[in-house]
Formats: sequence, C-alpha cells, structure tokens
Amino acid sequence: MSKANTENTSLPPMDRALLARLTGGLGDAKSLQRLCADFGHLYIEFLPDVFHSETGLNIDVHFNGLESGLMNDLIADLGDNVALVDTQLRNWSPNFIMACGNSFIITLMENLLGAIPETIQEPIERPLSQIELDLSTMVFDKIGNVLRSGVNAPGGFEPLIEKAHNAEDRPKPEDDHVDEYAVTIKMGVTLGTVSSEFYLVVPQKALLKTVVTVPKSKNQSSRTRKEWQDQIAEQVRRSQVTLEAKIRLETLTLNTISRLVAGDVIPFQDKGDVMVDVSANGKEMYRCEFGRAGDRYTVRVKDNVSSEDEILRHLMS
Repeated sequence: MSKANTENTSLPPMDRALLARLTGGLGDAKSLQRLCADFGHLYIEFLPDVFHSETGLNIDVHFNGLESGLMNDLIADLGDNVALVDTQLRNWSPNFIMACGNSFIITLMENLLGAIPETIQEPIERPLSQIELDLSTMVFDKIGNVLRSGVNAPGGFEPLIEKAHNAEDRPKPEDDHVDEYAVTIKMGVTLGTVSSEFYLVVPQKALLKTVVTVPKSKNQSSRTRKEWQDQIAEQVRRSQVTLEAKIRLETLTLNTISRLVAGDVIPFQDKGDVMVDVSANGKEMYRCEFGRAGDRYTVRVKDNVSSEDEILRHLMS
C-alpha cells in the first residue's frame, strides 16, 4: 500500500461506551448502585415530611432500583402513563428529567378535593388533563427541591423546571442529537391504596460527580393543605375550557329523520327566543339565548344552572 493510501485510510471510531467511560460519562454498576441508593435514602427521609406538612396526607416512599442506558432510551422506557419535566440545576446538571406516574397525580388531586383516601381506587391509565398537569408541576417542584437540598451544587440555586407534559406530547429528539449515558433512579410512592412511581433520569456525567448528603435540618418551605387547594382552584380559573352549546330542535318522527338529505331544514323547538344549554366536560352551566353579533353567532347568558363552586369542583375533578 502506498504512503498516500495509508494517509487516506481513516481510523475506526472508538467504541461509544469505552469513550464515555474514559471521559467520565459512564460508570460501573457498583458506583451507580451506591449513588442511586443515596438518592433513594434522601427521598425516603424528606419527601413524606414535605407532603404531610403541606397537604396533611401521608405518603410512603421507597427505593425501587435503577436502570442504566442511553438517556432517550431510558425516557422512552418510562412508558406512556407518566408526566415529565425537563429540568436543570446550576452547578450540578444542565439537563435531567423528572417524571411521575399519572396515577399518583390523579390520586393526589382526588385527595385534595376532599375524597376519603380509603375510597379512592386505582385510576385508569390515561394522559393527565391540563389542570392535573398544573398540579404535577407543584409535585415536581417538591421533588426538585429535595434533590437540591441533598446534592453538592454550589451556590444554592433553585432547580429550573420546564412546563410539565404528558409522555405522548414529548417532542422527538433531533436527527443529529448525540445521546449520552444516563441512569433512571426509580422511587416507589404510595398514597392511600394507590401505589405509583416517580423517576429521576440523570446523565451519568453529572451523577458520577455527585455527593449526596442528607441535611440534618429539614428547612423545606411549607404550605397548608388549604393553600394547595386554593392554588389548584386558581389554576382552574386560568385554564382554557371548551364550552359546548346544545339547542333543542323540533321533534321529528323516525321516518322523517331517516329520509333527511342535504339541504333539508330542521326548525328550532323554541318559536320565540331560542334557548341554548351551555356545558363543559358534560356539566350544564348556563341557560343562554341564541343570537348573533356581526358575522358571528353568539349566546347570551340568561341564567346560571350551577353555582361557581359547583362549576369549579366539577372542572377540577
């Protein structure tokens, strides 16, 4: 082989895992297990007290182990029945993920709305509503602050937590995204009769430099159960709600209905002012009068079917 051909021959790329291990981005199983267990101890010691002081609710927290792998694979492995937030903590990690099982958020919402814990059953698997996502942000705030209190992140900065989203709404990584090795710290959490999990998905480059210390004093900021309920109610008031309007039409026979074709006209039942029932999420709220303003059809509120408290409670449930 000539010298020119030798110079043009490219070296094979270094093994990805080996490169990560040499640059501090991939740890051995024993080190990862020890660090993740330290995180587990931190949450077992602190998170139940935080929730009890703020909500009056008792939760049990336990360490459920860990998973190691590429970060995006680990996030995908959490499944569809979780809410997630992208998070960063200055001087510790510029990007890590917090996730929580939807069943915990749904059960917490029911408890805060006054349900008896023993009567709450395991929720069906479904995405969280916007109001429940707002509540999950409050939960992630507590999970993030417990983490901040125990890791060696100089400066005492608060975690920066992005908007919570359902797993199905998480954007796909860019085609040129270079993934990194991470670890999923799995924590079990039980509220009443419902058991769920929350997770930290942390790049190993940050995790391997971490020293976890359980603080001696529990200086977690606290709010009362009523303050949590008031904040949920305020989130409801600011949430966008889709309203539906139902107008009663003239009664027709099945024979007539079966013969309707394009262009046929069905009159409204009311012969004077046409009344409309307005509802949201299946709850009737207002009796309205059908009308028009400019080039848009409208309804004018004539009577409240439900009180403000009934409407808020329905939309929060």
